[in-house]
Amino acid sequence: MKYKFPRTFWVANTIELFERFAWYGFFMLFANYLTGSSDLGGLEFSQAQKGIIMGVGTGILYFLPVITGSIADKYGYKRVLMLAFSIYTSAFILLPMFHSFVGVFSMYLYLALGAALFKPIISATIAKTTTEKTSSIGFGIFYMMVNFGAFIGPMLTLLFRGASYNMVFYISAGIISINFILLFFYKEPEREPNKTPFGASLKQVFINIGLVIKDLKFVIFLLIVAGFWTMYNQLFFTLPVFISQWVDTASLYHFFHITIPFIAENYGDHGQMDAEFITNFDALFIILFQIFISSLVMRWRPLTSMITGFIISSFGMALTLMTQNVLFILFALFVFSVGEMAASPKITEYIGRIASSDKKALYMGYSFIPVFLGNVFAGIISGNVYQSMSDKHTLLVNEMTKRGLPIDENLTHNAFFSHSAKAMGMTQQQLTDFLWTSYHPGRIWIIIFSIGLLAVVSLWLYNWYLIRKTSISK
Repeated sequence: MKYKFPRTFWVANTIELFERFAWYGFFMLFANYLTGSSDLGGLEFSQAQKGIIMGVGTGILYFLPVITGSIADKYGYKRVLMLAFSIYTSAFILLPMFHSFVGVFSMYLYLALGAALFKPIISATIAKTTTEKTSSIGFGIFYMMVNFGAFIGPMLTLLFRGASYNMVFYISAGIISINFILLFFYKEPEREPNKTPFGASLKQVFINIGLVIKDLKFVIFLLIVAGFWTMYNQLFFTLPVFISQWVDTASLYHFFHITIPFIAENYGDHGQMDAEFITNFDALFIILFQIFISSLVMRWRPLTSMITGFIISSFGMALTLMTQNVLFILFALFVFSVGEMAASPKITEYIGRIASSDKKALYMGYSFIPVFLGNVFAGIISGNVYQSMSDKHTLLVNEMTKRGLPIDENLTHNAFFSHSAKAMGMTQQQLTDFLWTSYHPGRIWIIIFSIGLLAVVSLWLYNWYLIRKTSISK
């Protein structure tokens, strides 16, 4: 069967591709930028500060589309896309100019506004340029663009991080600017003119939120799924920092140095691979195996696929955080990606199943809430929890204090680590191993796995006691 799509469909997908290039090009590197040593271009924020910026900021990004979608309906898709790209570009340029917590947080919220303006428009465009017969393959193409952009973006920006972290943001600004050109080829999809005053539309948004909150069963489901997203977001919030601080990637560097020298030279340094290069294998696995996994779970009931995906991805993410072995982490990332591919696409489908017929459109419109909550909760786990349990700098300060050794707060993180190793009569690798065996930072896997397991058990109980027994669905 041949599928035909209008030109705007392909333009919208291309715009999405470049937007994901730009977004993931910086976002995958963002955690280490915020917390990394200043001599490498990092800001040396605490893990707790990183958790607030990434958790709250990204959470707001996913909450705002319910409002920004109304703006687009009122003033037109093309106009709002122009505004979104203007905010994106200026935010990427301005972000590296700020170095205080308040400054960086404010600029990240500004960037999130641009993303929030963009998201509902591009999804609506795909919906409006596909039919009932072509929507499945159409959105399949759309999500393929998302994953391709998520993989290529970091691979591009990592090539230039060695020169300066600022280059990462400037490259993202340049990539998103390409969409200004693509807007010339973007034709506004047909839509009903929204003559309702914006204030009234905004008021209706909050009325709808109130209606959703009043449905206790639906709220419980959203909280359960938020557990999955809390665990999932550790891929961006925690794992790059964990690998950078604790994992010896020399064996992988040696492999690429022999087989593909280009990768070792451009995605590694001093015999170690970049943490973000390793984390990015998740996107690669999705590109390679999404069609296979989707075909495998296509006939599964949404609940079965979700529970299976939650379990597998929880095991995978937990396994990535319990070892210093880079090859084991790659295997764990594959396990995680399989669970992600099985669970994530089925969440929206399940919402459609459990919603009453007169509320399907309303509930589908608020399926973003678990993602919003998941980002906020993930920020807490990757922030205060990671800092107290697993942050290498914090644990070293604790050890130096315990030994009564002096702490020079003027030293960069890297210089402090080197100084501490000499003071303790160890090499830097020996000090890393000592901290690992003494403080067991990998134990954070217990927290991550517990969140995923709680989501699985809660989802099963939810379906059995609140859905099946009340005959709302199925």
